[in-house]
Amino acid sequence: MPEKSRKVAAEVTRKTALALAASASLALLATACTGQSSSGASDDASKDTTINFWHAWSAPNEVAAVKSLIAGFEKAHPNIHVNVVGNMTDDKINQALRTGGDKAPDVISSFTTNNVGKFCSSGALVDLNPFFKKDGIDPETTFPKAMNEYTQFNGDRCTVPLLGDAYGLYYNKTEFKKAGITSPPKTWSEFEADAKKLTIPQGDTYKQLGFMPDYHGWETTTEHYFAQFSPTYFDQNGKSDLAKDPAFTAGFQLQKKLVDELGGFKKLETYRSTLGDEWGKKHPFHTGQVAMQLDGEWRLGMATEANPKLDIGVAPLPVPDDQAGQYGKGYITGTIAGVAATSKKQNAAWEFVKYITTDTDAVVNFSNGIHNVPSTLAALKSPKLKYDPRFKTFLDIAANPNSNTSPASINGGSYLVTIQNFGYDYESGKATDLKAGLESAAKQIDTDIAQAK
Repeated sequence: MPEKSRKVAAEVTRKTALALAASASLALLATACTGQSSSGASDDASKDTTINFWHAWSAPNEVAAVKSLIAGFEKAHPNIHVNVVGNMTDDKINQALRTGGDKAPDVISSFTTNNVGKFCSSGALVDLNPFFKKDGIDPETTFPKAMNEYTQFNGDRCTVPLLGDAYGLYYNKTEFKKAGITSPPKTWSEFEADAKKLTIPQGDTYKQLGFMPDYHGWETTTEHYFAQFSPTYFDQNGKSDLAKDPAFTAGFQLQKKLVDELGGFKKLETYRSTLGDEWGKKHPFHTGQVAMQLDGEWRLGMATEANPKLDIGVAPLPVPDDQAGQYGKGYITGTIAGVAATSKKQNAAWEFVKYITTDTDAVVNFSNGIHNVPSTLAALKSPKLKYDPRFKTFLDIAANPNSNTSPASINGGSYLVTIQNFGYDYESGKATDLKAGLESAAKQIDTDIAQAK
């Protein structure tokens, strides 16, 4: 899925400005405590009816894939008609969930998994556990582990996965060969050595950089790094585990070491300011200015289109040396779908949600059209999937039980922003005491969550 609109909307924690926008939309949800009691699933899904489906896709191939998905559903359920409203932002969706009405969505999809905790705790979307139970569907054996986790909050499964994103490592095979590197790195120590070998200084800048480690880089966020260390963000009491789980300390130290060894923060930031943007053809991996890139499955299509001559290798991201046996895991996120609590047609809405998220052929066909990772274990193995052979790396990462995600929180992705902001201070040298910084950030996270409650 190479479209800019898709990933810009999905990465709400990338920059503080986007995080603030997400917080504003969550504030709308906080007043949307509608729950199921005011509407409920009392409609007869066998009767002729029309439901409203709001989604955020906008690119031509995406819109075409959505139309095909709906056509398949309507063929299987000729009595249920789907009225589609596309290119909807989370702000608009949240406002509609709050107000309800005949034109409001019965079913929504969102690119923002960080909002799941708020969707569930506010009652804006109904708990789908009773629907799954009624139809004899076990989410834990239907969806990949990480996707199953990020679609629920405190036992409330108010969303379901609708295709996903998996993060891995892209590498320039031509430059690997020149540097005498015969295979992609599997551990962080191997990665560190390769990144240095692939870095070619040129005066005060670089002719080629092995890897851009900065948190302001392209997809090199704290949550993407830390996934390889399998961290526990919250303890059993819901308190931040940031200062206690050694995975976070190891993750911060690894990134800081890469920054220092590849030239230092100032030199790297100066070089980064000269590089192309993340979504354009001049992305530095496309142009050969960086030899390795942490990125999602969509980058393969974008890089191939931008530079057909680029010899692209794809592999899982490295893991800590003491976790070598877990090589193959990665960070998982994706699109979510849910049923509006204000809907008067929840049974019909569920039939649609069930079809688009659990019907194997429907998920496979949608994946083929959108070029995202399928979101059921059966679809991940389907022979009907059409993809570049290198894309299989992301299918394997998605299916890997050791792959993980950022857990849902009652205040959305605020805790991730707090962690990322500390990361900016630590990599730049503004903060030098890692232990104290983690303790301070953990305290801030706990305070913010307590206030949200």
